[in-house]
Amino acid sequence: MEKTWLKHYDPRVSAEIDADRYASVVDIFEQSVKKFKNKEAFINMGHSISFEELDTLSAQFAAYLQSSGLKRGDAVAIMMPNLLQYPVAMFGILRAGMVVVNVNPLYTARELKHQLNDANAKAIVIVENFACTLEEVIADTNLQEVFLTALGDMLPAPKRWIVNAVVKYVKKMVPSFNLPETTSFMSAVKQGQSLEYTRPDIDSGDLAFLQYTGGTTGVSKGAMLTHRNMVANLEQVSGILETVIEEGEDFVVTALPLYHIFALLANCLMFVKYGCRNLLITNPRDMPAFVNELSKYPFTILPGVNTLFNGLLNTPGFSELDFSKFKFGLGGGMAVQRPVAEKWEKVTGTVLLEGYGLTECSPVVAVNPPQIEAYKGAIGMPVPSTDIKLLDDDGNPVEKGEPGEMWVKGPQVMKGYLNRPEATEEILKDGWLATGDIATVDDEGYFYIVDRKKDMILVSGFNVFPNEIEEVAAMHDNIVEAAAVGVPHEVSGEVVKLFVVRNKDSLTEKDVIAHCRNHLTGYKVPKQVVFKDDLPKTNVGKILRRELRD
Repeated sequence: MEKTWLKHYDPRVSAEIDADRYASVVDIFEQSVKKFKNKEAFINMGHSISFEELDTLSAQFAAYLQSSGLKRGDAVAIMMPNLLQYPVAMFGILRAGMVVVNVNPLYTARELKHQLNDANAKAIVIVENFACTLEEVIADTNLQEVFLTALGDMLPAPKRWIVNAVVKYVKKMVPSFNLPETTSFMSAVKQGQSLEYTRPDIDSGDLAFLQYTGGTTGVSKGAMLTHRNMVANLEQVSGILETVIEEGEDFVVTALPLYHIFALLANCLMFVKYGCRNLLITNPRDMPAFVNELSKYPFTILPGVNTLFNGLLNTPGFSELDFSKFKFGLGGGMAVQRPVAEKWEKVTGTVLLEGYGLTECSPVVAVNPPQIEAYKGAIGMPVPSTDIKLLDDDGNPVEKGEPGEMWVKGPQVMKGYLNRPEATEEILKDGWLATGDIATVDDEGYFYIVDRKKDMILVSGFNVFPNEIEEVAAMHDNIVEAAAVGVPHEVSGEVVKLFVVRNKDSLTEKDVIAHCRNHLTGYKVPKQVVFKDDLPKTNVGKILRRELRD
């Protein structure tokens, strides 16, 4: 296929970006909605909203937030899958000068309570399907406002009524709940019409997102991402992808959840900046329906994770889609597997570009340039204005070709972890961020991830940290101690394997999994349980997870 849209780009000689080109994410947003006002911005369930409508609706929600007693800088959570309501809520929160806290809709009550309290969230926008989870913990939070919405609320009538009725009464996807004193999200947006929106002065150092991430110890931590962090990463990714993106013309598919940092930046913010159409997929797990949706649109770009690409390749009908306008798939969140990349290239006629990032870096650190001819297993080269160094265990630089821990420096590196100075100090030193990933670099400047220094488990692009699994397991009366490790899985990259010491032989694998399922999101639940008489430990009693993995 002739790549007429591809201009040459070489990251090794790229210009530095200006991280202060825009004062805030809001500046970029306001420029785009004005420039592309008549173009479609987001499409979901067959209905679209234009950039002009997105501008109007988000300003109305911002006005309502400002009038509700919430203050500039307050944290507002969003708990929903990919719906038209998401960009309206997210940009509304940012335009009100407040901080977005993205919440996984599949969180259990325990996980939700931790995140809301850690972020000191004052309000939440939540889809009613998950309101029963909020009901369990709301009394133990500082929430002042709860904005409720239903899946079809932004669709036109009568489709809105039909979708909401089917979801609630036919599919029974809305468990009963009792949340007094809630406000309808759509009602709040409507009321904003008669309220005055006052644009706050947003400083580049102000927080834009509190993005929660896993780690190897303790509970999930809130990475403090400022407006400057996000603007810088948008400029960095633009420095590479603007050679392939056609302003106002491209059509991006968003199957990854927008509450995940990868989709938030690479799909939502990136393509709002360029005035492109964005197809929101609410339930990508329904692969046949997903492929059917793809067949209706001239899509050009598809960011995803390895499991998503693999799932599409194995879904009947995908290989028959029209790829004549398709430019590239962009892999991140987890390692892209070579067999998947090679099959992708064969089916779509395009190279699957792989990148690397982490929540703490807003998230993109490195990416393969669009003109590469074939998948090479590398995470690419550093994005502009990003330095990478590889260090040995003593903190000394390694020789070229030798493995070392990857340290990253650049304007996209987070401010730190919220309320966790010790954890921040551990990972941030003199502006450098220790990723915990072991990498090598070749003579051309391409980086390769060879191992993870951390014990973190990566399931379908989501961080799972062993301590949390072990803590939940320990809540069971018949579990003396437990250790969680990640084991390879052909679909999700890794799954959780739990080693358990029990005090009753009657405790079964099924019992342990059921117990964990009551307290953990699905992807964190152990898929394998092994019972042992004791667990290997260091002389100070620390469980040797690596020994169990081996």
